[in-house]
Amino acid sequence: MKSRYSTWRPVRRFLAGATAARTGDEMSGPAIVLLAYAVTKTPAAGSALLAGLTIAAAIGGPVFGALLDRAPRPERLLAAALAGYAAGIFAISAGVGRLGLPAVVVIALAAGILNPAVAGGWTAQLPRLVTGESLQRASALDGLTYSTASLAGPGLAALVAAAMGARLAVVVAAALVGLAAPVAMTAWRHASIPAPRESSFRPAAGLAAIARIPSLRRATATSVVSYIGFGMLLVCCPVLGAERLGGAARGPLLISAMAAASLGANALLARRRFRREPDIRVFVSTLILAASMAAAAIAPGWLTLLAASAGGAGDGPQLTALFAVRHRDSPAQMRGQVFSTAASLKIAGLAAGAALAGPLLGWSLTGCLLVAAATELCAAAIYLVTGPTRRQRPENAPQDPEHPIPEPAPANP
Repeated sequence: MKSRYSTWRPVRRFLAGATAARTGDEMSGPAIVLLAYAVTKTPAAGSALLAGLTIAAAIGGPVFGALLDRAPRPERLLAAALAGYAAGIFAISAGVGRLGLPAVVVIALAAGILNPAVAGGWTAQLPRLVTGESLQRASALDGLTYSTASLAGPGLAALVAAAMGARLAVVVAAALVGLAAPVAMTAWRHASIPAPRESSFRPAAGLAAIARIPSLRRATATSVVSYIGFGMLLVCCPVLGAERLGGAARGPLLISAMAAASLGANALLARRRFRREPDIRVFVSTLILAASMAAAAIAPGWLTLLAASAGGAGDGPQLTALFAVRHRDSPAQMRGQVFSTAASLKIAGLAAGAALAGPLLGWSLTGCLLVAAATELCAAAIYLVTGPTRRQRPENAPQDPEHPIPEPAPANP
């Protein structure tokens, strides 16, 4: 009989690798925007690079998820994707200022194809390590790695860029993602639960499942549009730092403040369990994000930091609610495709927001942030108009009452 320590040891390794990869990923966006801004002195270059890095995920997510669900050893594919993504981020740092912007955008597009490995690739494999109530707790901790990464990543980007330059900040981001690759190779070494395997290669199957299952469709559509607004905010950060906080390198501190509030909100929510379905939390959290971005548009000076941090009260609960919906309603043998496809769609939303932010910033910083807030309101409206959702038992879901599909909720470690 396995001891509690031996059962949770691979989970701890999983969480360590996920935190490293996601911290590097969260650090890479602000660092690349800072590097492009430092070299070109315009926000348009950073907008183009961030859009290039993220838009390719719309293609990479479904394909990667389909390959992951068919692989006999998914961890090997995951490790290779992480190593490739790290190499792509490093290539961007080497190319900015030395190659033409179109060439660096092409590099960013190639790297972005592998980005879904950082999010959906990790989370979809968690049920191979633990089941039942242990999976519920592990899923909650997995969700907290996102908040931790969102807190640490932009802050590290700001600190390293201020101390040693934006180019080195991008290199450090690549190194953190690369460190997760060997962890991915070993985290599932002693996994006792085989991965459910899809019998055929169907990259569009995850998207079809999301479109077919009402709760997945509603939650995904809402989060994708919400991430368009977040992409605008991300590109606005260096300009906000320069105009209101005393320096462009302080801009990522806004995202760190938001992540700190997100972590605090999840810690507070961890003290109670919700009887209602998680779907409504997706809606409420989106409204909170809209109010935060509207406040950031008009707040003077360092009050901008407070306004942005208020969004964390929406960002953290939104993510854990999305995980709850996906774990609850995803077909078991297609979990990798659903998670990777949903992650890629969110990243595509981020890319669209980043691309829109470039020309909007040329018009007005305040106007860009107000458009971002309006986008969050549109996301909330989409939640209301996509029709009622009912909890559905996913296809091929486990029937064993001892291993129900869990609803991950934040939990104290």
